[in-house]
Amino acid sequence: MLRIPCPNCGVRDATEFRYAGDASKRRPALGTGSLDDWHDHVFLFDNPKGAHREYWQHVLGCRQWLVLERDTATNAVGRAVLARDRVRE
Repeated sequence: MLRIPCPNCGVRDATEFRYAGDASKRRPALGTGSLDDWHDHVFLFDNPKGAHREYWQHVLGCRQWLVLERDTATNAVGRAVLARDRVRE
């Protein structure tokens, strides 16, 4: 089973969380971008193999949004930080 380290609650089973997508993907600024840009942002996804950053929400715990480092090839979980505290690249 996948175990996720919540910065507030400690390590918990993945069943307490909801996956919410790619944390490295940049959305177009509000009020800008064409319909094609927004379509691509919402509906087109990469399927990376290896180290990746993802958004997860701890829905059955503190309800906070996290950015989780996870290897998609091995399911190895790295560190998790609160999404509001993460540093933008």
